[in-house]
Amino acid sequence: MALDRISLARFRNHADTALEGAAGFNLLVGANGAGKTNILEALSLLAPGRGLRRATLAEMAQVESAGGFAVGASLEYEGEPVRLGTWTDPEPNLRRKVRVNGAETSAAALGEWLAMGWLTPAMDGLFMGPAQERRRYLDRLALARDPMHGTHAAAYEKALRERNRLLADRRDPDGRWFDAIEAQMADHGARLAHGRQATVDALMARIVAQDEAPFPRPALTYAPGGPVGRDQFAQALHDGRARDRAAQRTLAGPHRDELEVYYAARRMPAAQCSTGEQKALLLAMTLAHAAMAAAGRPSVLLLDEVAAHLDPDRRAALFDRLRAIGTQVWMTGTEIAPFSAIEGTAAVWEVAAGAARRL
Repeated sequence: MALDRISLARFRNHADTALEGAAGFNLLVGANGAGKTNILEALSLLAPGRGLRRATLAEMAQVESAGGFAVGASLEYEGEPVRLGTWTDPEPNLRRKVRVNGAETSAAALGEWLAMGWLTPAMDGLFMGPAQERRRYLDRLALARDPMHGTHAAAYEKALRERNRLLADRRDPDGRWFDAIEAQMADHGARLAHGRQATVDALMARIVAQDEAPFPRPALTYAPGGPVGRDQFAQALHDGRARDRAAQRTLAGPHRDELEVYYAARRMPAAQCSTGEQKALLLAMTLAHAAMAAAGRPSVLLLDEVAAHLDPDRRAALFDRLRAIGTQVWMTGTEIAPFSAIEGTAAVWEVAAGAARRL
């Protein structure tokens, strides 16, 4: 068991919603716009990052709350109860805060307690979209292996912005500022690249180990956007200053990484596959990651409207895989019929107008 005793206060259309008695499978059923995905988004905030919609804090709060909302949940970790919570104070000091067992801490600390993953309809364009989306996706997967990965990613992005400003302003004639910033970029960039490579390796090991039918087997490759070793990257940044100054941006580094995905059996890039094949590949990757995450800390998988797009055989295979993995699963749907195979063991809530009623 992972999360239970979940509470949402002033979060989107949920003024005061509580969900208790969670199980391994949890279903949120209701009409479009009822607030099902809002509950998944709230749960996603119990992990580092901006949540499954990457929305601003103001967008998540109810209008009348002036920016203040709260999300909380309990979990059992190594036999001990743990209470996780995240909230924002009302404007003008709108800032996300986190509390674990009553003690205020950082959002990054949530990753030490819980591994979170999700699959939403908005991710259907992952293979066709810009490389930045795939890098962000890979970094989210990496958090399940190493809660510090997000810290390195944030620190690298901050140093990258500072170096790009130096390049554009043409300051620092003696190179001292460049030296300091590039040292930070090299340190965090090398750790970031290592985390991405290790995640792809671990994910491929899980993909190879799981049965291919009825989901196609993806093949993943991490393609670095520059030298991955700390010293090598630092030297490349130093040597590339003139070129980067001409371009007014840093042309090599983890911010240029790519996650390459192929349909293995057909040796075809995922971007060239059909829409149905792309969805199946993404689902196979999601299941492999859930298996990887469940091997360590308590883990949760959020699946938004996933069953409606699968035929009965693939739905049955999905539920069997999830049952074998052992992660806690939260799913949404407009009706309960697609979930009939697990209806007897799942906890089910009817969601309507920002309220949830246990069935």
